[in-house]
Amino acid sequence: MADLPTHTIVFEILTRLPAKDVGCSKGVCKQWYALLSTQDFVRIHCSRSVVSSNQRVLLIDDLTCSVRPIISNNNDYGPSSIVTFPFHHQNNDVSILSHLNGLLCVCLNHTYELLLWNPTTTAFKRLSTPDSHGFYINNLDAIGLYVDADDDYKVLHIKRRSGVLGVYVYSREVDSWRNIPFITRQEYLSPHFNWSAGTFCGGTLYFTVCKCWIGGTNVVICFDVNSEQFKEISFPPIPSNGMVQGVLVNVKNVLHMFASTGMFEMTIDLWTLQGDYWIKVLSCPPIPPDIIVIVVRYNTLCDKW
Repeated sequence: MADLPTHTIVFEILTRLPAKDVGCSKGVCKQWYALLSTQDFVRIHCSRSVVSSNQRVLLIDDLTCSVRPIISNNNDYGPSSIVTFPFHHQNNDVSILSHLNGLLCVCLNHTYELLLWNPTTTAFKRLSTPDSHGFYINNLDAIGLYVDADDDYKVLHIKRRSGVLGVYVYSREVDSWRNIPFITRQEYLSPHFNWSAGTFCGGTLYFTVCKCWIGGTNVVICFDVNSEQFKEISFPPIPSNGMVQGVLVNVKNVLHMFASTGMFEMTIDLWTLQGDYWIKVLSCPPIPPDIIVIVVRYNTLCDKW
């Protein structure tokens, strides 16, 4: 082991360890800590963990949180293990807003506080400040968790409420909030528009922004996390004469959208983004109106949410 180069030890051996063991390995020396904290290490570690036996689901009910492995051959769950909340909370209090590389951005519903929480290590950080930053209002605000080119984990907070319409960025490294300009149409900051949570993909945070599900405006707002510039792209070319909803998904660092539309029957198509244009991947048979399924699932890849 002493004869092996450090790069080989880190990227060929440690990338195959569970996340908890990687965390312990960071304490070996400063060089290991720096290497194990890079985005290159995170990407390789995740790619080597993508096997069916590592798929898990994180479940939060009224007072408890549990993790259950997904049994892929019969689409069932295995025995659960309890995850203890490391922060004070009340009944039905914790909402997951965004997740990235094992880190969750959550909101405590009784105080409106934002927190960063790692369920694997139990570490957490409150993002609220005395000057009213870090407080989230459901159905008005939007959150996106991302990492920039300097490996700094950040939270983008779209705040929309009476007298306060703005965009703020929290830096984990600097541990502070700052305001940034929103240079696309200001009307999108109005409460009349519904924002999705941000989906991080290829150095950009993507949000769906919809004025109305029936015949309203539907766009995708893109936030370049390094230049901190916003731009707008269109929805996929789907009919807008009924209910329209788009759900963004990062598949192997390529942005996809499940777009549903219809009134008496819902049609769901899968689209992929190439440049600023959408390409249809597949179409599903129409779904009758008495079947409405909404699935929100948080997977783990070898202990990494």
